[in-house]
Amino acid sequence: MLQKAVSCVLASRRGATYSSTIRHFACCGLAGRPFLASCGINRVGQCLCFGVLVALLVVVLGSCIPGGETIVVIATHPNNPKILYVASNDAIYKTRDRGESWEKQSQAFASDRVTAIAVDPLMTSAVYVGTNGDGVYKSGDAGRTWHPFNSGLRAHVMIVGQFAFDPVDQGIAYLASTVGVYRSKNRGRDWEEWMHGMKEVHFIVSIVAHPTDRNILYAGTSGGVYKTTKGGKPWTRAIVGMLPPDDPATSMALGVNALAIDPQTPATVYAGTTKGLFKTTNAAKSWTRIEDRLADDFIMAVQIDSASPNILYVGHRAGIEKTTDSGETWAAMNEGLTSSNVRTLIISPHDPSLLFAGMNRGGLFRSTDGAETWVPVLGNVGS
Repeated sequence: MLQKAVSCVLASRRGATYSSTIRHFACCGLAGRPFLASCGINRVGQCLCFGVLVALLVVVLGSCIPGGETIVVIATHPNNPKILYVASNDAIYKTRDRGESWEKQSQAFASDRVTAIAVDPLMTSAVYVGTNGDGVYKSGDAGRTWHPFNSGLRAHVMIVGQFAFDPVDQGIAYLASTVGVYRSKNRGRDWEEWMHGMKEVHFIVSIVAHPTDRNILYAGTSGGVYKTTKGGKPWTRAIVGMLPPDDPATSMALGVNALAIDPQTPATVYAGTTKGLFKTTNAAKSWTRIEDRLADDFIMAVQIDSASPNILYVGHRAGIEKTTDSGETWAAMNEGLTSSNVRTLIISPHDPSLLFAGMNRGGLFRSTDGAETWVPVLGNVGS
C-alpha cells in the first residue's frame, strides 16, 4: 500500500491542491486509507503532514472513477432565469430552459476538467472558466468559443477554485487558485497576485465579495478564513472560534470549501469547512460552529436564499440539508436523490424555490419546490 501511495505522490502534477490530491489518490485506489491521514501533497509536490486529509480523501472528485457523471460546478445567469452552465467531468453544458435540454459548449481546454465557472454580472455574454491545468479561459459569446486569459498568472497555477466580482466595478474580478488570490482590473485580460498578508497560505479554495462594500472580501483557505477590508491590501486571518489562536499561518488544519454572505445582513457569513459549518454574525471577528446539528461535517456547498436569508442549504457527503431558522434546526432534503455525495449546489437568483445539485459520480438534479423533492436532469445533457 505504501509503495502505491509513493507512486501516486510522484505521479501528482506540480501545483496540486488538496482537491486534486484527493482526486489523484482516489484514482490510485487509495481514497480513505487511514495511513494517508498524515500525508498530502503541497503545490510543489512535497510531502506535508496534516490530519485533515483523512477527511478529504473520502470525497471522490476524480473523473477516472467509474460510475455516474460527476458535476463539478454550476453557474447561473444573472439576468435570465432559464440559462444555466454546468461542468461535468469532461465538458461544459448549457441549458436555455432550466435544464429540460442541454447543449455541449465548444471547448478548447487541454485540461480534463473545469473547476470553476462564472458569468460576468454586467456583460452576461462573457463567461469565465477556471481549469485544472490550464488556468483561465473566457468566452465572449456565451460559451460558443473560448480563449485563454492567463496574462499575469503563474505558470504553475493548476487549479482555479472560484471567481468573485467587485460589486461596484464589475470589470474587476478576483479568483481563488492553487497559489493564491489574483485580481484583474480589465475583465480577465491581465491578472496580478493579490496576496498581501497571506503569503504563507498553501491553498485558496473559495472567495466571496461583500454585496455592497467593494473593499470587503473573504477568502477560504486550507487554514481557515482570511478577510480584507481594504480590497486585498492587506488580508488578515479571521479564525477566532475556528482554530486555536496560535495555529500557524502555514496550517492546513481547516479547509474552507464554501463561503456565503447574508445579502440582507452582510455581517452574517457562513463557512462550509472540512470540519463542519461555521457562522459569524460580527463580520468574522469570531465564529461559532453549528455543533452536531448536521448529518455530516464535511461541507462542500453553502447556499443562502437571498429573499429569505433565514433559509440556508448545505451539501455534504450525506446529501442536502435545509434550515429555515438561520441554522438552529435542520432537515434532510434528499427525496428523489439517487446519490448523497454532493459536490456543488446552487439556488436560482430569480426563483428561490429552484435549486440544482451536482453530485460526485451521481449526476445533476433539479428541485422546483425548495428542495422538497428532486428529479435527475443529467439524462438530458447533450440531447
